[in-house]
Amino acid sequence: MNTMQTKRFSLAPVVFAIAAGALISSSMSVTAAQHAARSATHKKPAAAAPAPAPVAGETAVAGGAPALAAKAWLLMDFDSGQVLASANPDEPLPPASLTKMMTSFLVEQALRSGKLKKDELVTVSQNAWCRGSSTESCMYLPLNGQATVIDLLRGIVIQSGNDASKAIAEHMAGSEEGFAKLMNAEAQRLGMTHTHFVNATGLPDPAHKASARDLAILARAIIRDSADYYPIYAEREFKYNGIKQGNRNALLYTDPTVDGLKTGHTEDAGYCLVTSSKRNGMRLITVILNTNSAQARADQTRTLLGWGFGNFEKATPIEPNAVVATAKVSFGKADTVAAGLGSPWSVTVPRGQQVQTSVQVKPDLEAPVAKGAVIGKVVASSNGKPVGEAPLVAQADVERAGFMLRAWQHVARLFGK
Repeated sequence: MNTMQTKRFSLAPVVFAIAAGALISSSMSVTAAQHAARSATHKKPAAAAPAPAPVAGETAVAGGAPALAAKAWLLMDFDSGQVLASANPDEPLPPASLTKMMTSFLVEQALRSGKLKKDELVTVSQNAWCRGSSTESCMYLPLNGQATVIDLLRGIVIQSGNDASKAIAEHMAGSEEGFAKLMNAEAQRLGMTHTHFVNATGLPDPAHKASARDLAILARAIIRDSADYYPIYAEREFKYNGIKQGNRNALLYTDPTVDGLKTGHTEDAGYCLVTSSKRNGMRLITVILNTNSAQARADQTRTLLGWGFGNFEKATPIEPNAVVATAKVSFGKADTVAAGLGSPWSVTVPRGQQVQTSVQVKPDLEAPVAKGAVIGKVVASSNGKPVGEAPLVAQADVERAGFMLRAWQHVARLFGK
């Protein structure tokens, strides 16, 4: 059974401010050790690399998306997971410390399940220990010392500590190699099809890759599934072992709508940034891979967020309590059952575009049918392209008919009644 509905939606323009400005540095006192920690995951180049050529993205918006000087970039709607605009979204690239989003996500999920406790102590091995050089970012854990799991989580997210990442990897899986297997298993579960992890830090390895789409999928999972710990991604600084370090995500200081997620940098990966911003009830996720400076990754993210919030809006194709279709039911005490949404549903579409819905109900439904059972789906499209779908569920129970009624229905079927 198929029906078609067409509605036009318009939302008030989103008022947004694109925060300009450079990286905040003067507000934080940085010791010599902190200065070393501010360097990227790998050794800092002597000068900024040449900027990549601007890459235009694909999008449903008339006039196209902005061209950004990055090897790959992506804009995703958080609620639906829909990619609103992208360039080279599935190219596997070195992710640098964006890797640590998976490290932190596994820690958060272990905390949720009870496999880890916040105050559980983790020992820092020789392998995990950072020597405090300018070649990598560190939390500055003491050799053979111990730190709590929650401190390590902050050290991973805020300070991008390689030592924290390695220490928790060894604690959870016995070795960093074993932890990488957990990372890849989780990536597969989330549908990250162009990603392969070799380590917990993002230190360079030819086999260590991730795509912009996959990193957005991971960011969405963190926001959705780690609600108790997600506020850590917005914290601007963390002090440990007497050393205070600031979050490297410049937008946390210049845009109050930004609340995460992670920066990354190596010579091979360039400067990378995954960000989330929520304005007027709509949350967008951005991924910028391989720009030539920390300033560029921040500026391009600002541009992409501003363009996204300015060109898209939320639409409600069908109200939650509406009866969308009536499904036929065989061998039941009732011949039909109403089908509707199981929960509120919205899609993100280019501003001013119409939204169409097509309903598909399962054929040959047989009783019993339980209230809330999925009996079909509704697909929303805009400008001829699908923009989302939602399950349709039975709005009432349909009990199975008695023997005599079922026998009569069988006979009626045979004669086409």
